[in-house]
Amino acid sequence: MPRKNIIGLTICIIIFAIGFTLHGNIALYVNLSGLFIVIGGAAAAALISYRLERLRIISKVIISAYTKRPKEPKEIVEILVNLAVKSKFEGLISLQKDEKESSILFLRGALGLLVDGYCGQEIRSLLTGEMRFFQHRREACEQALRNIADFFPAFGLVGSVVGLIGMLSGIGDTQTILATVPIALTSTLYGIVFANFFFLPFAANVREHTNRELLLQKIIMEGVIAIESELNPRILERKLKSFLTPAARHGQMVSLRKIQQRFHINNIPAQPAGSAPADSQQA
Repeated sequence: MPRKNIIGLTICIIIFAIGFTLHGNIALYVNLSGLFIVIGGAAAAALISYRLERLRIISKVIISAYTKRPKEPKEIVEILVNLAVKSKFEGLISLQKDEKESSILFLRGALGLLVDGYCGQEIRSLLTGEMRFFQHRREACEQALRNIADFFPAFGLVGSVVGLIGMLSGIGDTQTILATVPIALTSTLYGIVFANFFFLPFAANVREHTNRELLLQKIIMEGVIAIESELNPRILERKLKSFLTPAARHGQMVSLRKIQQRFHINNIPAQPAGSAPADSQQA
């Protein structure tokens, strides 16, 4: 999670906790019976609804969404333009090294298809299918989180009913009423908090990361297909910049000097007489 998010989250949690303690004792909101009813009931409903392996995958997706920093679209565009220039100087076979070194699984697979000699149409078909099933899997995880979030308020209501039954059964007995009323009230509180403070935000975060990763995958697919068709790197740069926000499009991303230094390319093909240097070509 980005540092700014962590700072903001900490401040909001502190403000949230102050709301509980400002005009009362926080111990009033702690009731183990209500907590067990809500957590136990929601967990049981989740286990009935989904296989344990599916729940384990969902937990991994949540952890990945909060711990792994996705690359910025601008970084992906720069990588692809670098690769386009390198393929022009050294040929597509030179991308085999980049295929092994790439830290992005989707980019590694796309470069593998490129190096193996697949045509642009085949690459598009294979990568589009991979993107579609990736989106389907993530949407299934998101929907599962929303379904689990719905379980918590329902079992909060169950806890409230349990508390009311106990209260009605103890009419005339002050001790029984005092023991059961907190169960009825805190169960509803726990159900609402768990649903809206945890699982619905988890689902929203998974959706955001899915959309971000799909954008990166789209950029990678278009970039790799353009490299296969030997599109001019400057035209490729302009094409891929269309995926970026206006604020990220300014300036030239890479120069030939930077490409030389990065890929240790010493021999640059001479420019035809009267032509402009590669650094100054515009798409």
